[in-house]
Amino acid sequence: MRDVLDEVMRRYEAGEAVAVGTVVATFSSAPRSAGASMMVAADGTVTGSVSGGCVEGAVYEVGREVLETGQPMLQRYGVSDDDAFAVGLTCGGIIDIYVERIDRDSFPELPALAEAVHAEVPVAVATVVAHPTLVGARIVIWPDRVAGSTGSARIDDAIADDARGLLASGRSGTLVYGTDGERRGEGLSVFVNSFEPPPRMLVFGAIDFAAAMARLGTYLGYRVTVCDARPVFATTTRFPGAHEVVVDWPHRYLAAELAAGRVDSRTVVTVLTHDPKFDVPVLEVALRGKLAYVGAMGSRRTHDDRMNRLREAGLTESELSALSSPIGLDLGARTPEETAVSIAAEIIALRWGRQGQRLAELSGRIH
Repeated sequence: MRDVLDEVMRRYEAGEAVAVGTVVATFSSAPRSAGASMMVAADGTVTGSVSGGCVEGAVYEVGREVLETGQPMLQRYGVSDDDAFAVGLTCGGIIDIYVERIDRDSFPELPALAEAVHAEVPVAVATVVAHPTLVGARIVIWPDRVAGSTGSARIDDAIADDARGLLASGRSGTLVYGTDGERRGEGLSVFVNSFEPPPRMLVFGAIDFAAAMARLGTYLGYRVTVCDARPVFATTTRFPGAHEVVVDWPHRYLAAELAAGRVDSRTVVTVLTHDPKFDVPVLEVALRGKLAYVGAMGSRRTHDDRMNRLREAGLTESELSALSSPIGLDLGARTPEETAVSIAAEIIALRWGRQGQRLAELSGRIH
């Protein structure tokens, strides 16, 4: 619900009720992942998307009905690839969408949830989407407390424990229990929507390529920091697309962020300085930090020199294998913006274990 939360809150505070459809399960080539949401307001306004346009019309009608009745509904959309166009889910995947009415009476914990999300405090919402009597029951779960209840302490405890596991890993998903909360069994399905803080992108080097990278990183959902030791270049005016601009030596800043626990295994680092006095020290820190991605800009000659310097600094071949250098995919990029796309494409491909090849030249499933 993150993508529609602000609009839901605006109408909630105005005393309006809205219907929110959320993807709670996906199968095969589903167009959007679990947690994607679409809001339908009483005035007919639609915000967000659950399928990239495939079944929004159907979900809109369900949302209007749920607004009228107040009764939540769990709907499944999707058929085989051969028949997909008949129902509009053109990718051929399958998605389960849970549609609920949200207002002050049904979701009194919403302001606390929104406050946590905006403060980047980890929080999850666990909603019963299938059960003989508990559909719509909801618990909001923080690492150290909960709000709301299903009416059963046993079920609450099981959900809170498992939801914290999903929250810690940054995943949303459906949990299945027996109807009384038994760990083994079925009849109770609970969708956990995790609102972990956005992953970080650290861009080292206050150059024009960094400005393009910051804009694209923000667009992709990263919290972007641009860092450079030169105050004349590292200014917010030059990098309006970044969430913050830091004047510090890159290696010192990264080491401090690691020590403080403000970067994690989702963090990506792009080193764009191609100056050994800046990039070698920060890469030494980054490659030992077990981050999601570490890339460095430079020619092949620069890369070879950099690798020799890193070996002299004591990095092992295993640690060096995590370095993406020269940075990015071979897209023929020339401009800063094209180069940023090349880097972002490599980050996405590595995240999902892909090679960045043309889909037209491949066979098999896309997702």
